[in-house]
Amino acid sequence: MRDQIKLCFSPDLSLNAEGKHVRDGLSTAMLTGDNLWLSCDERTTIERLTRLPDGDFGKHHSFDIHDYLDLPAKDFSEIDIEGMGMADHYLWLVGSHSLKRKKPKRHDSIKKQIKRLAQIKSDPNRYLLARIPILQDPATGDYTLYKEVAHPDQPGKMLRAGQLKGDKNSNILTELMEQDEHIAPFMNIPGKDNGFDIEGLAIHGHRIFIGLRGPVLRGWAMVLEVEPEEDKAGILHLKQLTKEKPYRKHFLNLRGKGIRELRIFGNDMYLLAGPTMDLDGVIAIYRWRDAVNGRTEQLLHHNELERLCEVPHGTGEDSGKDKAEGLAILDEERVLVVFDSPTDERTVGEHDVLADVLQIEK
Repeated sequence: MRDQIKLCFSPDLSLNAEGKHVRDGLSTAMLTGDNLWLSCDERTTIERLTRLPDGDFGKHHSFDIHDYLDLPAKDFSEIDIEGMGMADHYLWLVGSHSLKRKKPKRHDSIKKQIKRLAQIKSDPNRYLLARIPILQDPATGDYTLYKEVAHPDQPGKMLRAGQLKGDKNSNILTELMEQDEHIAPFMNIPGKDNGFDIEGLAIHGHRIFIGLRGPVLRGWAMVLEVEPEEDKAGILHLKQLTKEKPYRKHFLNLRGKGIRELRIFGNDMYLLAGPTMDLDGVIAIYRWRDAVNGRTEQLLHHNELERLCEVPHGTGEDSGKDKAEGLAILDEERVLVVFDSPTDERTVGEHDVLADVLQIEK
């Protein structure tokens, strides 16, 4: 069973430099109080909407990541934000860390179109795992981002924006993955070709869970677990989690689906899962019971995961549209799903779009 909520975007904040509307590329969603945080995969901004009296979300405010972090590329090239999470007065965000293959253009000659399919591009801003201080305004109830701000509960302590140490087109995480026995063979493959592609982020205390859309190994999806720690210069590093490496890998048999979004509710983890490649296919929400209480690498067979519900997706004339990308937990029985490439039926007017509210079992 599903209902819908309208997301209302401001005309002045909705278009990127190429003229793409924010509602046409929603890639992640997170709810904090009455604020719904969203991102578009072709921007360097995070969008904040506020719950309206009728239950919809509006009062659009946009935060430019350049104002808080030192991005590798200064030309506003996309971060491809694919996940957000919040803990300890920090908003965390992650880029896809993926390569992308160019698409053929119909107006080009066949020769040029074939040549484009051989071209692979890397965007430096995609290699981002970072945190930004976030505090709630007692007067308005809205959460706001800061580059640096005093800790509200610990006098003398400052909260400051920081990011994982790295170089152009890489960081500590990708350097580790290039040595990993499962993931290394996929690091030079574009994301939508089942290459390395991050599309989910969930936070529990100091632990960060990173969902991979790809690679999917013989039907098994992966969740990485890391614990960043800050040095005196404010740079983030990865804490050693095992004797061998500073990360854990969890394997989940989602029957060929990759992870599109992660969310933690209580001790459980919710997973939005769908095709890893660029195709129409089943998208569903799963629950991994008691996920946060494990302290070792996990391997869960399909019958150890709860399949909560299926999510609508474009088919037929709407092929390639309504691709579920973002998942926000509303309460014990409801989740909110936002979509990339919405169908005409999902768009409202020039600047609004409908998100789905799906019922799930406790």
